[in-house]
Amino acid sequence: MQIMPNRMDRGFLKYQAEFEQKALEVLRSGWYILGNEVEQFEKEFAAYTGAKYCVGLASGLDALWIAFRVLGIGKGDEVIVQGNTYIASVMGITINGATPVFVEPDDYYEIDVDKIEEKITSKTKAILVVHLYGMATKMDKILELCKKYNLRLVEDCAQSHGALFNGQMTGTFGDVGCFSFYPSKNLGAFGDAGAVVVNNEELAKKFKIFRNYGSEKRYHNQVIGANSRLDELQAGLLRVRLMHMQEITEEKVRIAEKYSREIKNDKLRLPKIVDGSTSVWHQYVIRCAKRDALIDYLNSNGIGSIIHYPIPPHLAEAYSYLGFQKGDLPKTENFADTVLSIPMYNGMTDEEQDYVISTLNKF
Repeated sequence: MQIMPNRMDRGFLKYQAEFEQKALEVLRSGWYILGNEVEQFEKEFAAYTGAKYCVGLASGLDALWIAFRVLGIGKGDEVIVQGNTYIASVMGITINGATPVFVEPDDYYEIDVDKIEEKITSKTKAILVVHLYGMATKMDKILELCKKYNLRLVEDCAQSHGALFNGQMTGTFGDVGCFSFYPSKNLGAFGDAGAVVVNNEELAKKFKIFRNYGSEKRYHNQVIGANSRLDELQAGLLRVRLMHMQEITEEKVRIAEKYSREIKNDKLRLPKIVDGSTSVWHQYVIRCAKRDALIDYLNSNGIGSIIHYPIPPHLAEAYSYLGFQKGDLPKTENFADTVLSIPMYNGMTDEEQDYVISTLNKF
C-alpha cells in the first residue's frame, strides 16, 4: 500500500460536481477580478469566523506583510513571534523592515505565553500569534499583555481555519487575522489565495485600497499599494468548500482522535491539545528522537511523511543577518530535529489509517 502524506484530490472528488459547476459559472460570467464571487466570499467568510469584515488577498504571505504595513509597523520596530513557525510568518515582519523577536514554543507547539513578557522592549510594537498545525493558541494572557503594553496583535491563521479558543474563532482576537487558502489547507483553494479578517471598518477599507495598487477609485492612487487581489475563480471555489467546512473539520478531528487513541509506541510522542482550545488538525505532528530512522522505515513501508519544519527561521540562511547561532533557541531547534507530520487528509480511508497506525506501532 502506498500512502501519501497529503491527498488534495480526495477533497476535490468529494465535491467535484459543485466545484466544476462553480468554475464554469465564473468562467462564463466574463468577470474575473474583484466581482461578485469575491464580494460574497468576503461576507460569508467573515460570518464564518465571527469577524465583521473580510478582505480577500492573493496569498497568506500577502495577508501577513500587508497587515503589518497597514498597521504602520516597520523599520526600528520589533514584533514578537514564536521560533518554530514557518518562515512566511517571519517574512511578514521583515518585508516591512521590522525585526522579529523569537520566543520559544510550549509543549503544544504554540508560543509559550509565559515567556513573552520578558521579550517586550520599548521597540516592541506587536505580537504575531501563529496558531500552528491547526490548534488555537491560548489567547487570554496574550490579550492581557497587548492591553498592558499597548501592542498590536496579529494572528497567523494559515493553518487554523475554524479552530476555537474559549469558543472564539482564531483570527478574531487581535487587530488582524491573516489566512492562507493554499490548496493543502483545510479551507483550500485551487491555487494561491488568502484573506484578512478585521473588526474595524476603517482598517478593512485600508486593506481594500492597498490590495488594488493603493486605489479605491481607478487611477486615483492614495498610497503605494500592491497587486494582491483574490481572483473570482478562487473565491467561487472557496465558497463551495466553505459550505462544507463543518463536515471537512469533523472528518479531520475523527482521524486525529483515532491516531491519538490507537498509536501506542513509547518511541513516539503524540500531540496534545491546550485546555480551552480546539484543533482542526491541519497536521498531525508526532515527535521521535530517531526521526531519520522513522522516516526511512515509513518510506520502506510505502508511507509518506513531511517535516514541518526542518530549519527554524532563526537559523535560515535568509536570516543570517540577525546573528543567531545554533543553540540560541534550544526547544525550537529540538522540535525542528524531532517533529514529523504523518498522513492526514480529508478522504483518508479506514484501511489507509489502520495501515499507518499498525506500521507506526511496529517501529
